[in-house]
Amino acid sequence: MLRIESLTYRIGPRVLLDSADAAINEGHRVGFVGRNGTGKTTLLKLISGAIEADEGRIEIPKRWRVGITAQEAPSGSQSLIDTVLGSDKELTELLAESETAIDPDRIAEIHVRLHASGAHAARARAARILAGLGFDETAQQQPCSDFSGGWRMRVALAALLFTEPDLLLLDEPTNHLDLEATVWLEDYLKRYPGTVLLVSHDRDLLNRVVDEILHLENGKLTLYSGGYDRFEATRRMRLDLNEKLRAKQDIQRAHIMKFVDRFRYKASKSRQAQSRLKMLARMEPILESQEEGVISFAFPEPEQLSPPLYTLDGVDIGYDGKPVLRKIGLRLDDDDRVALLGANGNGKSTLMKLLAGRLEPMAGDVVRSGKLKVGYFAQHQADEFDMTATPVLEMSRRRPGESEQRIRNHLGGFGFSQERANTKIANLSGGEKARLLFAIISADRPNILLLDEPTNHLDIVSREALIQALNDFNGAVVIVSHDPHMIELTADRFWLVEGGRVDLFDGDMEEYRARTLARDEDTAKKVVARGADPKEQRRQAAERRAALAPLRKRLTEAETAVGKLEATKAEIERAMADPALYAGDSKKLIDLQKQLGQIARDLGTAEHAWVAAQEAWDEAQIGQPSQP
Repeated sequence: MLRIESLTYRIGPRVLLDSADAAINEGHRVGFVGRNGTGKTTLLKLISGAIEADEGRIEIPKRWRVGITAQEAPSGSQSLIDTVLGSDKELTELLAESETAIDPDRIAEIHVRLHASGAHAARARAARILAGLGFDETAQQQPCSDFSGGWRMRVALAALLFTEPDLLLLDEPTNHLDLEATVWLEDYLKRYPGTVLLVSHDRDLLNRVVDEILHLENGKLTLYSGGYDRFEATRRMRLDLNEKLRAKQDIQRAHIMKFVDRFRYKASKSRQAQSRLKMLARMEPILESQEEGVISFAFPEPEQLSPPLYTLDGVDIGYDGKPVLRKIGLRLDDDDRVALLGANGNGKSTLMKLLAGRLEPMAGDVVRSGKLKVGYFAQHQADEFDMTATPVLEMSRRRPGESEQRIRNHLGGFGFSQERANTKIANLSGGEKARLLFAIISADRPNILLLDEPTNHLDIVSREALIQALNDFNGAVVIVSHDPHMIELTADRFWLVEGGRVDLFDGDMEEYRARTLARDEDTAKKVVARGADPKEQRRQAAERRAALAPLRKRLTEAETAVGKLEATKAEIERAMADPALYAGDSKKLIDLQKQLGQIARDLGTAEHAWVAAQEAWDEAQIGQPSQP
């Protein structure tokens, strides 16, 4: 059993955990929820021993091995499969020692321990986990350095799952996964043999996987039976009951104080008055309910256009002359709600870029309504904000003709109070940056919302608010998401992006889950079956690296160009920070200002080229893009 007793942890004057208590039974799977910033990640670090509590204690059985989600992605020249195998230190050491041991007794002991640890099946098990998380047999033989950060975080998750710790601590494990990998992980965790403590904002995952919900609120821990839906209903009943008890207690307090005020100075009643004052002091106050913060999304009403909004006929799209999707034929009307399905790397984001006007077709006909306005949400756009600006300033720059009051009103529709609208973007949370992006893309009253993984930084409360707003929106929606709950409640049509095609998927999410799990199992079997021929796998990996070499060169050149321009910009800014510059000839200052302006323009162009190169590289990697 994991036991937490009187645990207190502070960060400066702020108390994250205040004499918190909880007990989690062995073998239980527990979802860990609470508002962002309350201390969920901190508690996982305390349990893992990465940090120490100020007071209290955490008891874990001595025999338990504890594993926690890695904060950094693995890198280097080691292959993915070897990286995962190497995560089991004991297995690695035993295998290495088995190659050099000469003492017969020690050799026998090593082989007994290897047999007990399932070493004979270790490579097959590692291959199955990697396959489930989206890596085919060729990808598994490639070095970690060939993959971007998002995909290497998947490798880190695979390594953690491979070690099968007795206590598995998972902090938002689906953040870098696509829908298909999320479905696989859900199925894997259902069958996990150890104890699981899972931090997640994925409502479906918390409903389908866990037996209990641990809730962190006001520094206290409360354990609820059942999944997330049951927790929400139980907590609501508990809050309602507390509110009634608090109101009743307030009436009782007022009645006692009325008696005290009336008879406090009468000798005959003073003893009774004093007795009632003591009663008040002993009365444990029932705190007013602390509700989750209200988050809002309000998409403006679009102008009505005659259908269809979009028609594609025989369209090919891709990068550098190489098609990713071929012969696309589809139609999008103003009342369509479409979810794109298919594993990452099959071209979902590529299709979204075409619909957003960010990518030109290579062949075929694209017809769009003449007055069509598109709102395109992609996570990388939030990284392009000026972090020193405020939401009001960022929107004002993009909408120079609008009054500040109209901009503030629009931001208010996305949950920005006056204070948060005046906060530097660098100091906003990930969820607030996402809401700012929603505010920006919707300001032109778009007819279509194209949403590519819109929930990555949103908590459960914000996701529910977004679902409601999308269902109230009177335009078309096309969405890519790894959150099945979001898809089920917002989409009524599915387009399957797979094998270079875009086809209608005539089924629901349950059917797609079953299809995904069956495909994953088939893929895993193929990976395991081919795992006995590492020479062939190395040959395929070498061919693949050779094919990717031009793209890698383009990406490296783009990164180098950005780096040089940033260094030049920093050098000019340092020169302009010299007070002596402003005391002398103004010509030098003017020249530096001109240079800085030109550098800023060149840097913008170079960064755009870098992003394009990165996207092309990601799409080409075994059909696996960088950020699921």
